[in-house]
Amino acid sequence: MAKDVKPRVKVPKSAAAGEVVTIKTLISHPMESGQRKDKEGNVIPRSIINRFTCDFNGQNVVDVKMEPAISTNPYFEFDAKVDAAGEFKFTWYDDDGSVYEETKPIEVA
Repeated sequence: MAKDVKPRVKVPKSAAAGEVVTIKTLISHPMESGQRKDKEGNVIPRSIINRFTCDFNGQNVVDVKMEPAISTNPYFEFDAKVDAAGEFKFTWYDDDGSVYEETKPIEVA
């Protein structure tokens, strides 16, 4: 498991039915490609977030496969249509099998 991994998510607290909202996500992660060597000349093992998903009330909104060229602390911004109140579930999958999750509710005004 990578050290100090912290997901951050920004979702509006409320929206009108049918409104499209902007969602912003960032996860603190070192994202090591497996190409670099340490001071002793040993290859630093690959450690990346290889997949990110977002679901709203159980329905998939975003599903992204990431490759080693992705930057440290990957940031995603996307739009989602909100038809009813519910919960967004964000999931990041690490190479080492770790899964990081965050949830955010949204109300319909």
